[in-house]
Amino acid sequence: MPDTTLLMQMLALLVVIGAFAGVLAGLLGVGGGIVLVPAFFYAFQTLGYGGPQLMQMCLATSLATIIVTSLRSVLSHNKKGAVDWVILRGWGPGIAVGAVLGVLVAASLRSVALQALFGVLGIVIGAYLGLGRAHWRLGDAMPGGVRRVIMSPIVGFLSVLMGIGGGSFGVPLMSLYNTPIHRAVATAAGFGVIIAVPSVLGFLFLQIDPAQRPPLTVGAVNLVAFGVVICMTLITTPLGVRLAHAMDPKPLKRVFAVFLTLVALNMLRKALGW
Repeated sequence: MPDTTLLMQMLALLVVIGAFAGVLAGLLGVGGGIVLVPAFFYAFQTLGYGGPQLMQMCLATSLATIIVTSLRSVLSHNKKGAVDWVILRGWGPGIAVGAVLGVLVAASLRSVALQALFGVLGIVIGAYLGLGRAHWRLGDAMPGGVRRVIMSPIVGFLSVLMGIGGGSFGVPLMSLYNTPIHRAVATAAGFGVIIAVPSVLGFLFLQIDPAQRPPLTVGAVNLVAFGVVICMTLITTPLGVRLAHAMDPKPLKRVFAVFLTLVALNMLRKALGW
């Protein structure tokens, strides 16, 4: 077992990370998972828990927190009338199917492959956040029909492989199809719930070597990290929602884009063994 001092340091780190992730979930619509996955990775690794399934534990624990964070966020946004329930109902089934497929694929991959995927996709998301323009458009309304059938599972699938909610892919997608940013952020919180619930149920049945998992881990979900982060995000997510409706988050997105790109590059570096 790790010594008490190290455990206390990790606890303090998780408190700060949870607070930061909650604000991001409400403010920027990128989802706390984009921060939580690399944070859990370094925390678990520092405590001496590694192995070929380390990333599965990080993804699963992050997605477990997203159930609570996204639910709290969507309810807060809904009070302001910002959630587009037409988009949510239309895209939800496909996103859920993609999430289940994502769990099946993630369970079959080694940690290093998931690290590489997180690194590559994280760089893509960071580039969009940093370089994307509000006037970019692919259409005047969210796609329906065959395009929705194809695109909605991709959102769920990629989100699970990164351990994130619907914001990182859902907000850019809705913005590109002419959905106002506040409505996109609010609706993407609903995507997060739809992604996280089925994926966490799947990860709870994933078998992890007992010697390579932290204490109080059920399936691939670590209950300690989940509990600490949730306590903080329940407090800070509504703050992020209030800030999102009161200010222009664009400058913060630029700063966060640089931070995310650096984190993703470091994850990719580790996956490549550099």
